[in-house]
Amino acid sequence: MSTQVATLPVARRQYAGVLSWLTTVDHKRIGLMYIAASLFFLFAGGLEALVIRTQLADSNLKVVNPDLYNQIFTMHGTTMVFLAVMPFLTGFGNYIVPLLIGARDMAYPRLNAFGLWTFVLGGLFLNSSFFLGGAPAAGWFGYAPLTSMQFSTTYGIDFWIWGLELLGISSITGALNFVVTIIWMRAPGMRINRMPIFVWTNLVTSFLLLFAMPSIAAALILLYLDRHFGTFFFQASGGGDPLLWQHLFWFFGHPEVYIMILPAMGIVSEILPVFSRKPLFGYAAIAYSSVAIGFIGFTVWAHHMFAVGMPPAINAAFALASMIIAVPTAIKIFNWIATLWGGSINLKTPLLFAVGFIALFIIGGLGGIFLATVPVDFQITDTYFVVGHLHYVLFGGSIFAIVGGIYYWFPKMTGRMMNEKMGVAHFVLQFVGMNLTFMPMHLLGVLGMPRRIYTYGSDLGWDTSNLIATIGAFTIATGFLLFFINIIISLRNGAIAGDDPWDGDTLEWATASPPPVYNFTTVPTVNSVRPLWDVKHGGKKAALTGDAHATIHLPPPSFWPLVLALGLTVLMYGLVFGLIPLALGLVLFVVGLAGWIRQPVV
Repeated sequence: MSTQVATLPVARRQYAGVLSWLTTVDHKRIGLMYIAASLFFLFAGGLEALVIRTQLADSNLKVVNPDLYNQIFTMHGTTMVFLAVMPFLTGFGNYIVPLLIGARDMAYPRLNAFGLWTFVLGGLFLNSSFFLGGAPAAGWFGYAPLTSMQFSTTYGIDFWIWGLELLGISSITGALNFVVTIIWMRAPGMRINRMPIFVWTNLVTSFLLLFAMPSIAAALILLYLDRHFGTFFFQASGGGDPLLWQHLFWFFGHPEVYIMILPAMGIVSEILPVFSRKPLFGYAAIAYSSVAIGFIGFTVWAHHMFAVGMPPAINAAFALASMIIAVPTAIKIFNWIATLWGGSINLKTPLLFAVGFIALFIIGGLGGIFLATVPVDFQITDTYFVVGHLHYVLFGGSIFAIVGGIYYWFPKMTGRMMNEKMGVAHFVLQFVGMNLTFMPMHLLGVLGMPRRIYTYGSDLGWDTSNLIATIGAFTIATGFLLFFINIIISLRNGAIAGDDPWDGDTLEWATASPPPVYNFTTVPTVNSVRPLWDVKHGGKKAALTGDAHATIHLPPPSFWPLVLALGLTVLMYGLVFGLIPLALGLVLFVVGLAGWIRQPVV
């Protein structure tokens, strides 16, 4: 394996310092910047959550005024979905997927950089609304008619519309890149039924994005036309239908749940075999159940709309589809448990978060079964029961898997280990805080507490549960503070990791930590689902050897993805504020596009 970490000459122009990061097209640096930006937005979304929970800690509090509260809960949901969870998983995919499939980079490196900068600038664009007239205040799902000019008179909804369009562009370009990379750039011998599960889930997620994003992209443009050009697509007063927005939004919004959870399931599927010292149980079942989730995920969107007055037959059909999609999810859970069963368990921090994911996701899934039952949903829709369910799935699910993935791949990305004792303490705080925060919300929902309320009376019996939830939120915050401290300390003084600190079985552990710019000295040959395990324990040493004297050609760094993304962002400011930024953004976009086209790619 020594040839895998040899230093080879690389034919590529180089920049130094900050410029090297601004112009990079290296998938690993792009992945790290996705993760760093996601951590920043996670911090922002967490602060917004603490404000919400402080406001609701007791009855009749006035920590913030109602308008600011509406802005904060809208931006909290938008931030956590579009600026934290999704790009976190995209960052992991960017860094890890090419390593897992034995590739040297993504298929379209400059497009990859463009997706990164569009995400970063789109997130800053969205959050700048707080300082430019007020943030959106109609909920992260933007139900009509709350988003009309009559009820949302500030620029907030316009920022929301064009911010989400920017983030959608980033998601679609990233999805295209993943599809082409995974289909065409796998190492020799890595047939599709030998791909690691994290690669499978990223492939399915990319197709979900390509089919789901156009729905919300079109809906947002129609909403902008309603607000500024006198159309009535979503306004009943002019013959439109507010429920059309809900159909278009949730046709994206429910696949979006699987966009956020499938890569997380992939992370868990990579962690469990390594720390149980066993092959993943039911590899084929886990892989194909991911595909099944992708297909069925497009058939359940209207279970968010049981209470809007659809015919009973339609409600029954969507309830049935919602029950059916639990089957491929249950297949995964049983196979994960079987992977652990009888294994030689190495109970390190990544495994703690993976097992925590399984436990909490089961609870969230059971809550989803209640919501998929139409008569029950009639009683608890738009209550805090839904909030509790959502967070068990996406916080107990996605965030736990993401944090586990950071502990797992941190040694590969940085060459250093994270502190294990601090990691265990972080897990305990996050697990306890998670249950303290979101379990009482199920009870609050049953007791009738609506979502999105600013305050409540003292005679409703909600005070104790809300106080427990607020204590839990600050417990989570304490855990994440410890997490950030652990990252900072480990980056400076963490123990040297070595190339393969966990005794892994997939290709990312076959190269240096952190990997060289070219990943592998030669594209490795794969003979099974566990290629590195074969090399270390199966005697197939020829699989990862190659010529250590060849010059590797990689694409040159480029400013143009950043210029192009900056032009798009300024253009979006023009669509909010008027002609001058619109013209400036158009000029920047054209300059960036011309530079992109003219730049040599080798």
